[in-house]
Amino acid sequence: MNGSASDKNDKVPRADRKTKVVHARFSAMEMVKIEDAAQATELTVSAFMRSLTLEGAGVRPFFTEEDRVILSALLAELRAVGVNLNQLARAANRRKPRTDEERAVTDGVQRAIAALLYEISFFADRGARMRKGKA
Repeated sequence: MNGSASDKNDKVPRADRKTKVVHARFSAMEMVKIEDAAQATELTVSAFMRSLTLEGAGVRPFFTEEDRVILSALLAELRAVGVNLNQLARAANRRKPRTDEERAVTDGVQRAIAALLYEISFFADRGARMRKGKA
């Protein structure tokens, strides 16, 4: 069964399989707009509608490709900061006094975490703002 639906389901954990169907009616013009929007985000109509529905329900934010790039950059920066945190932890475990460099790293960690929290909350709330016309 090369490429069949059952082959695909064998690779997806049972809890993540999409077995439920929701029916909705749209006008022809609404469907064109939905298809255009899905295509613009490089998603299938099903994936697009699922993302919007879950985001609207507050379950999962909808991320565009640009969002993913920004979040990937933030993640890379946080990983780098994590390395510095490990160095701080080792220094703290040796019980030596904090140096100016360690204080600077701690400040950098706090700034990076604050930026990440701001960006994530911005993206998570963006869909609601866009629907209300406040994006």
